[in-house]
Amino acid sequence: MAVVALALSDGVPLYELAAPCGVFGTDRTGITGTDWYDFRVCGPAGARVDRWFRSATEHTYADLVTADTVVVPACHDVELRPPPDLVGAVRAAYDRGARVMSICTGAFVLAEAGLLDGRRAVTHWQHAATLAERYPAVTVDPDVLYVDEGRVLTSAGKSAGTDLCLHVVRRDYGAAVANEIARRLVTPPHRDGGQAQYITTKVAKSSSDSLAPAMDWALSHLDEPITVDDLAARANLTPRTLNRHFHARIGTNPLAWLHEQRLRRAQELLEQTDHSVEFVARRSGFATAATLRRHFRQSVGVTPDAYRKTFTRQAAAGTRASTKDG
Repeated sequence: MAVVALALSDGVPLYELAAPCGVFGTDRTGITGTDWYDFRVCGPAGARVDRWFRSATEHTYADLVTADTVVVPACHDVELRPPPDLVGAVRAAYDRGARVMSICTGAFVLAEAGLLDGRRAVTHWQHAATLAERYPAVTVDPDVLYVDEGRVLTSAGKSAGTDLCLHVVRRDYGAAVANEIARRLVTPPHRDGGQAQYITTKVAKSSSDSLAPAMDWALSHLDEPITVDDLAARANLTPRTLNRHFHARIGTNPLAWLHEQRLRRAQELLEQTDHSVEFVARRSGFATAATLRRHFRQSVGVTPDAYRKTFTRQAAAGTRASTKDG
């Protein structure tokens, strides 16, 4: 069972703690059918959480060093240098082989530990310039939701932390598990990391409401050819207006959104069925296995066959464990 350690520091904002606690800290074995993370909150005794609570955790930074994944939430004040003991523990965990991820201004802790040098990273857009100025070796992207650099991951502010946590679950347990957790949290199942952090355009209620039927229709017809004109007709909008509203509400264009839904459908079919790759390609709207393989490798980083083998092994391990426990 992989250990996920949440790094608590004095004065940490409450909201940024909620996402990892809600995603990693709740027992999800009923969804996975296998194991789940061993979640631990690690920090100084009696550390303040915002202005209202104090920590009663029994785990210290020494426990954080031995974790498999370390989550660093937002800093209390980016104008202050992060606590040296926290920085040292995060660096030691990484050096031992841990995956390290930050939420919001937690990126300053990772940068102070030297983990972002030569890497792309993101933080809350309000503090992106400060991060870039203070740590010039870091390539700061102020416009995206999260950045996955393998063993080092960073996210923007607030709800982007939930997106990153679900992204990590998707990497570890697959799309179906991540989607079910998102459904229980009543949050979008997947927002691509490259989407914009914030949307400045306001959309009238009647316009935004018109997108939902079009999107629902598309999700139920992913195995069919769908054009922007088709989506626009379902939304009773012109293609140009549809594109503008997609950018305003979702941060991407209709075709990019549709492509992402096809990939998610393909992942679920690969995880949950033994259908051929050709069948999965047709049902998810990629038409041919060659097209699915090309897009899958570009977006996911592996072939559909390799992806299926990974989650088939996980499912088999869970079945053996359940039989043994029974």
